[in-house]
Order: sequence, then C-alpha cells, then structure tokens
Amino acid sequence: MTTQPVRYGTYGSSLRDLPRLRDHRRLRVSSWDRTGGNEDRLTVRPGETHTLAEISGAGSINHIWITVAPAAGDGPDSSDRDHLRKLVLRVFWDGADTPSVLVPLGDFFGVGHARTVNFASLPLQMSPEDGKGLNSFFQMPFADGARFEITSECDQDVWFYYYIDYDAFDELEEGLGRFHACWNRENPTGGAPEEGRTNPEHLFGGENTTGEGNYTILETTGRGHFVGCVLNVTNLRQTNEWNWYGEGDDMIFVDGESWPPSLHGTGTEDYFNTAWCPSQSYSSMYHGITLPGGENWSGQISLYRFHIEDPVTFRQSIRVTIEHGHDNRRSDDVSSTAYWYQEHVADWLTLPEVTERLPRIG
Repeated sequence: MTTQPVRYGTYGSSLRDLPRLRDHRRLRVSSWDRTGGNEDRLTVRPGETHTLAEISGAGSINHIWITVAPAAGDGPDSSDRDHLRKLVLRVFWDGADTPSVLVPLGDFFGVGHARTVNFASLPLQMSPEDGKGLNSFFQMPFADGARFEITSECDQDVWFYYYIDYDAFDELEEGLGRFHACWNRENPTGGAPEEGRTNPEHLFGGENTTGEGNYTILETTGRGHFVGCVLNVTNLRQTNEWNWYGEGDDMIFVDGESWPPSLHGTGTEDYFNTAWCPSQSYSSMYHGITLPGGENWSGQISLYRFHIEDPVTFRQSIRVTIEHGHDNRRSDDVSSTAYWYQEHVADWLTLPEVTERLPRIG
C-alpha cells in the first residue's frame, strides 16, 4: 500500500474542520525544568542571546506562549520597567542567516509602549494576569528548519518561560509563504507648524495628493500578502483644545502603483474598523484598541487591525502607509509592527538600538 507524504494539507483550523483526521505529529519545545523540578524557565542575563528552539525538517509553528519578568522586579524604580522593548525576538526560517521576525518582544504580541493589557484577537492575545500571558496563533510554515532566539538588552536578569508548539511534516508543499514581522518608529513624525491656523484648520485642513511624508508601516519586495499591523501613538501635542490624534488616511501601494493607490482609506479610526474618534478600549477577532489614551486622547494609544479574511496580496512589492494626522500635520511619536507572508525570506529587516526603542516617560 502506498502512503502519501505528510504535508501542510488542505484543511484549516476552524470548528468545521476539527473532525477531519490528520496524520502529522504535534510537537513542542518549552522551558520545562529538565531536572524534574519546578524551575521551568530560562534566566536570560544582560547581553545574552538564547536559542529557544532549533527545529529541523519541515513543519509549521501554530502556537507560541511566553511570559517574562525581571528577576529583581519591574516596579516604578526599576531600570527595566520597559523590558518588553529591551527583549528582542528573532525567528529564522529554512536555514537563513537573516531573521524573518525581528521585533521587540512585547510589540510582537500586539500592544506597544512596553505595556501589557488583557485583550483577545484571533492571531494574538494577552491573557491574565494583567496581560502578561503572551500568545500567538499565527501559522508559520517552514520547509527546512526553524530557529527562535531571544536577546536581552536589559540591565538585570530576566526570567523567561515559553512554549513553542508546532506540527511536523515529511515535507512542505509549494505555495506557502514564510511568516514575517518587523518593527518601525518615527519619534517624532514630521508635522506642520500650527502658527496662524485655528485648531480645526490644523487638524482637518490641507491636501495630500502624493502620499509623501506618510508614516511607513511596511515596505517590502517580492510576492506575498500583508496580514495586519499594530499601530502605537504617543500624543505629543500639548493643548487644552480638541486633540484627536487621528484623521490620517491609510494608503497601501501595491506593485509600484502611484498615488492614489487602489487601497486608499478615510481616516485612522476607519482603517482600524472603529468610528467617531474612539476613546474606549475594545478587542475583537480582527481589530481593536488595546490602549485608548487618556483624557482628550492624551498619552499612549495602541490599535490593531488583522487582515485574516482580507489579506492584501502583492506580486512585486507593497508599501503600507498611513498619514500622521490629516495631510501629515501632526507630530507625534509613532511606532508599529507589521505582519505578512512572502514567497522568499526577506533579508532587509533591521531594528533600532535599544535607546531608540524605549517608550517615552510620562
């Protein structure tokens, strides 16, 4: 009797597909205590890089769980209260020398500003207590090995607990992209002077007919599809007047198209599937506001939008952008994490130095 090789398969992970019998093997790499004790963690010292998992052959990562804490605590006086921006996650596919995931740990799991908060989306979740249980359910296939690394740029030891769950296959068929994630920041974005303008003129006036000066969430080449992002804003405008940080249109340029792109939106809150200058926390499968900011939209904001049902495909290139305020008139601290799949492993991912990643204080 001839048996077919075990591969990624045509089934999904929905409730409808759960009864479908499967032949792959489910495996895990975790931080369990090999002595049989209860010290189920790594201790990652300042400057160290640890290999969390080195997997051979073909397979697909289907779940990651992580929780971390500075060994000496992360209270208000700790030099490592921003440890989620000081810990860097790197993931390599198919023996590549360059990472396909290069993101500060906390940002990868869906909330910026080195903060955690309870929320639930389809691919990413932060779970109690206080959002410190970090979960990813993104599917991450590979044909010839996967490697996960964590690097600490903290000032003190960090306790690091993790699971990396995956399916093992005999081979990986063609047509499956490799998962990627990257981080970006403009601190601050280039805005426009307010002198001589009323508040409504500054926030709503002007014309952007080129897309130049937009904040860039992702720019890459090749074939693939964009599957979402997290956008973080620290409102830097000090005023008692109406101080909405949004009104920035999303503009996604596919395969080198010029302005106006085929995917041109109508405002920041609209791209994130909310409305009317939201100031409330909200989370759903595909979009949400994990940090809504303070009074008059002050302080730190974090939003997410996942293109699970509507991935943005590209054959040659993609540039995902959004205005920082209408006509790019606002000057705020903006950062983002982009998630996408592409045919070949990207070799251009970079990450700013740790001092350039830390969130603003206050």
